[in-house]
Amino acid sequence: QVQLVESGGGSVQAGGSLTLSCAASGYTYSTYSVGWFRQAPGKEREGVAAIYTAGGLAYYADSVKGRFTISQDSAKNTVYLQMNSLKPEDTAMYFCAAEPHPIAPLVAVALAPAEYRYWGQGTQVTVSS
Repeated sequence: QVQLVESGGGSVQAGGSLTLSCAASGYTYSTYSVGWFRQAPGKEREGVAAIYTAGGLAYYADSVKGRFTISQDSAKNTVYLQMNSLKPEDTAMYFCAAEPHPIAPLVAVALAPAEYRYWGQGTQVTVSS
């Protein structure tokens, strides 16, 4: 049974940094696609970053490009989201999700929540101005 557990959320001031972790169990990361998504109150869930762990190909939403970095540690079955230069508009619940096949090499597809089958419970990120 696939399980995803997020951690690393918290409260920071604008300009600060956080690193989120997504620890997986029940499958081998090397054959999965993993994405980070976020959802703010009253808004739809949106894709932030995604990675196909076998090849390391990564995708980013325009809103976070240059500030966020997705990475993986295959030995730990963990995917990370390093978030720098945080802004108040980054405030949201952040979720990781996984899907057992390569994501299509299109940003719109890679960051589409509907493409992912397994989801974690989320971790809250709050950025104050």
